[in-house]
Amino acid sequence: MSCYQSCAKLKATAKEHMFGHYGTAIGASLLVLLTTNCFELMALSLTGDLTTVIGTCLYYAVSFLVSVLTGLFVSGMSYFYLKNACGHRITVGDVFQGFRSSPDKALAIQAWISLISYLFDLPRFLLSPRITLHAETKLLVFFLLSMGLSCAVTVILNLFYAQAFFLLHDFPQYSGRELLAMSRKLMSGHKGRLFRLYISFIPLVLVSLFSCGIAMLWVMPYMNASVTEFYLDIVKNSSDTL
Repeated sequence: MSCYQSCAKLKATAKEHMFGHYGTAIGASLLVLLTTNCFELMALSLTGDLTTVIGTCLYYAVSFLVSVLTGLFVSGMSYFYLKNACGHRITVGDVFQGFRSSPDKALAIQAWISLISYLFDLPRFLLSPRITLHAETKLLVFFLLSMGLSCAVTVILNLFYAQAFFLLHDFPQYSGRELLAMSRKLMSGHKGRLFRLYISFIPLVLVSLFSCGIAMLWVMPYMNASVTEFYLDIVKNSSDTL
C-alpha cells in the first residue's frame, strides 16, 4: 500500500537535509543565476533594434535558444539537490553536472518544454510593443489574457515535467522523449500534491519581499530541496510503474 508523505513532512525532511548546506546551495544558485544572466545579456546584444520586426523576431529566436541552454543548468541543479537529499557531499561545481552527464538529453527535455512555453507566450510577446499608456482597452484585455494563458501553461508544464531532470540522473539509459513520458506518468494523480507544495511557499516568498528579495537566497534552496523530496517520495511509492 502506497503511503505518500504530506507537504509538511516533505518540507521538514528537506529542512533537515539542508541543515548546514545552505551556504553551498546559495553559492550554487548565485553561480547559475549569474551565468544564465550573462547568456541573456549576450542574447540581447545580438538582437539589435527591438523596435523593428526583424529585431524582435531575432530576439525571440535567440531567447528561445538561451532558454534551451538553461536546461544544462536545470539538470545540474537537479543533480545537486538529489545528491544532498541522498546524504552525499555536495559542491558548487555539481551545478555543471548537466554539461557532463547526458547533455543531449537535458537539452532535448528543455527544448520540448521551452517550445510549448514559447508558442503559448507568442501572443503576449507580439502585443508587448503595442502596450502603452494610451493603448486601447481591447488591446489591454487581449494582452492580459495572453499573459494569463502564458502563466497557466508555464504552471501546467512545470507540473507535468517536474520530474524529468531528476529521472535523467536516476535513469540515464532512457532517451529525452522517454524521460518526458516517464515524468508525465509519474505525475499522474500527483499534480495537485505538487501544486499544493508550491503554493505552501507563497507566505515565505511574500515575507522575503520585505528583505528586497535577499531572503529568497534561502527560500529557493529550501523550496528546491522540498521538491526533490517530493520526487523521491513518489518514486519510492511508484517504483513498480517505472
